[in-house]
Amino acid sequence: MAPDRMTTLFFELFSGLPRQGPGDTASTLRALALVPGVGPRTRVLDVGCGTGCQTLVLARNSPARIVAVDNHPPFVDLLNREAGRLGIADRLEARVADMRRLDFADGSFDLLWSEGAIYNMGFETGLRDWRRLLAPGGHVALTEASWRKPNPPAECKAFWDREYPAIRATSALLEAAAGCGYRTVGHFPLPASAWWDDYYRPLQENVTAFRKRHRDDPDARELADECQREIDVWRAYSAFYGYEFLVLRAP
Repeated sequence: MAPDRMTTLFFELFSGLPRQGPGDTASTLRALALVPGVGPRTRVLDVGCGTGCQTLVLARNSPARIVAVDNHPPFVDLLNREAGRLGIADRLEARVADMRRLDFADGSFDLLWSEGAIYNMGFETGLRDWRRLLAPGGHVALTEASWRKPNPPAECKAFWDREYPAIRATSALLEAAAGCGYRTVGHFPLPASAWWDDYYRPLQENVTAFRKRHRDDPDARELADECQREIDVWRAYSAFYGYEFLVLRAP
């Protein structure tokens, strides 16, 4: 499938979802509570914001000034419109940007937020590359896939070996963060409801409708099959893996 064709189908399939990945309001607020001293002078960068569900949670529950970045312009436009509708555009701005090439000045932010996005760069690469953006003593709050239990079933392991072979146990994530120079302030797993309620359940509905619209399109059927496979693996083996929310402090 041509890259532009794949991109068009991908964003059609994922359009209209409350979130572009696992997460929930309660977990965002729990992580925010681990960051000390968030106030009107706190500068936040939300990396890989998608349509900004978590960005808006941060904006509604803190007086911080927030910049949110994503590489998909329709997501950015949607978030900016919502910020305007809510009357918070003076302290929430979304921009189109590539998380691999962020052009902000060194020390521009006190808090970097990234839910379900750092895997695009790799855990260590993201932590090292984004470090320069933080003011001294700044914080990073992010979610990353991790194993919950050892020895996952063969089907589960094969799925992750193909999709994200860098997945590891939470203890290994904490060691990697320390190796990148960060101190762990706190961490906790996302609940199963954070995967299902606002992500996989509406995605399942999208997959079903997408199949009907593209029943004669083999490329679309292949993409739908891949998404269905991801949902089915989670429903069968979610006890073995999940997302860990980590709040880290830079030197």
